[in-house]
Amino acid sequence: MSAHPLPATTPSRRVERAYVHLRGCSGTSERIAATASLILAIFDDFYIELCEYPYLAKAAFESIDPHASIGISRERLGLYSRTVLEHGPRIREAFPALANDERLWDAIDSDFVAMIANLYEADIAFSFAHSLRRNICHGLWRPVAYSFPPPSKRRALSMASVFRRYPVEGSPTPDLIAHVLQAPQFSVAFRDFDGDVQRILRRVELLFREEYALPSMPHALDVVEAGFFRDRTAFVVARWLLADGRFMPLVVAFLNGPEGIHTDALLHRTSEIHNLFSSALANFHVTTRLYYQTCVFLYSLMPLRPLGHQYSTIGYNHIGKVAILEEIAEQVRSSGERFQRSPGVPGTVALGFTFPSCSYHLKVIRDQPSATYKWGTFPGVHAIVDKYRAVHDINRAGSMLDSVMYFNLRLDRDMFDPVLLDEICDKAAGSVHADGDAVFIRSLIVQMKIVPLPVYLEGASENATQTVITNLGKCIRNNAATNIFNKDLDSRNYGVGRYGQVFLFDYDAIERLTEVKIRTNLDREPGEDSVPPWFFEDGVVFLPEELDFGMNFRNAYARRCFKSINADLLTVSYWEGVQKLLQLGGVPELVTYSESCRLDTDFAGGKESMVAISPASTA
Repeated sequence: MSAHPLPATTPSRRVERAYVHLRGCSGTSERIAATASLILAIFDDFYIELCEYPYLAKAAFESIDPHASIGISRERLGLYSRTVLEHGPRIREAFPALANDERLWDAIDSDFVAMIANLYEADIAFSFAHSLRRNICHGLWRPVAYSFPPPSKRRALSMASVFRRYPVEGSPTPDLIAHVLQAPQFSVAFRDFDGDVQRILRRVELLFREEYALPSMPHALDVVEAGFFRDRTAFVVARWLLADGRFMPLVVAFLNGPEGIHTDALLHRTSEIHNLFSSALANFHVTTRLYYQTCVFLYSLMPLRPLGHQYSTIGYNHIGKVAILEEIAEQVRSSGERFQRSPGVPGTVALGFTFPSCSYHLKVIRDQPSATYKWGTFPGVHAIVDKYRAVHDINRAGSMLDSVMYFNLRLDRDMFDPVLLDEICDKAAGSVHADGDAVFIRSLIVQMKIVPLPVYLEGASENATQTVITNLGKCIRNNAATNIFNKDLDSRNYGVGRYGQVFLFDYDAIERLTEVKIRTNLDREPGEDSVPPWFFEDGVVFLPEELDFGMNFRNAYARRCFKSINADLLTVSYWEGVQKLLQLGGVPELVTYSESCRLDTDFAGGKESMVAISPASTA
């Protein structure tokens, strides 16, 4: 049992009193005002709980409790939906007319917006109210426009900054680095604080001397006054302010052990920061309530990632969800393009669509799989959607694309190419139908657009092939560490992001690794032609020695690289070892930054532009 209990979800007395008041109202105007007050009381309960999680994550890190860290991430991710699902039916029961009369909701909106006008968290409250509205109406998912209400804009200009600026006079000093390490305000001692300061200072001096090649030293260092917590690791996020106004990232990673906290790594490249804050990882827990300013700070380090996505990175997923939909709509408007079938071989289970200017890949699930489906009885659309949802609800280990899920969604018909629309209405009739100028989608999966691995390998140099095959191995290992096994270990189910990371993106064939039977034919005598015993076993059977063949590499060099670089993945001992650790309740460590970032390794420099742009992929 964890020493760090999760926040209680029992409604407060204020919420219960608001329910009693609503039930006692007689006139419509009185009921409208009482409903707006009730929604605000429910939201306040939710927001108080939401803000507790980062401090629980901090305590779990300080007490070296990875199981608590995993539980905190899981609970926080589901808090929004649980709250809406709990209170939507209760509000509808107390005020039944809300289920059918949109005019009542317009009046409630007017009262509610006035109530939240001076709240810092007005944008979250606004989205929360509309989520309750959609739940109560049982209607179509109506996207809330992604624009900050005026109070939020004023808040952004007037509220305190989330970071502190330290001037740099000459070269960085030990005192400056000490301020960085003290930003999370750990309650646990460092193993060797002064030694950590010196190690970071040496790495920073080396970077300025050998990699950055700046005409002058930075003017200042901006340090976010909070800790960023995820799994076993804590981080400080900072940036150097250059003379020309540009920023350069500086992120320090901490680990904790029996002898105390120590600095493990320093990340300084744009690609490293981008991968660290990838949507393929669990959310960060950040010990500050200034979430808007935190997102603006992160955006300054990752300007290729839209501001809205920074919200999801630090745990404000619903705002990020609304932002994605609005971004897609804006890309349709600005490009004049329409959704069309995704390039490449059509999926056996999912129908994918996008358009060239779109940053995303969208999927609907077929009513029945195509003829090339190879997994026996099709479990049905709901079962496949549940697999995507299950991946969304876990730490995706930096190796599985997040799947943003939309249910009962309405999109404009003119966003679709007619040929595509006819196909998805035919092949996914249970999920998609068109009516007039609208397309109604029961369940939609949206993922960041990346380059399919086979497409990437077609034009890759030998060095690039070695790098991406190395990252493919990391992807498979990280998936295994989260108890995810992709039984369709085909390279077409993997893709390459902007900075060379490899991601699994197709989840219709995933299983729990602990339920997979690891077997081999290597123990059979040459020429033995009897049927192996595993052939008659139920469930999923995996023969590791066939992994490189199953990857279906068209590139012979890529296949040789895979066998050489990832030889352990072709052994029974590797897979059984991970299974045993998972079955014993262990939490395998995940690779979320490269070895070259670690402070106890020799630094291998190599200049990189502060913002690398590759339009082919956006993950």
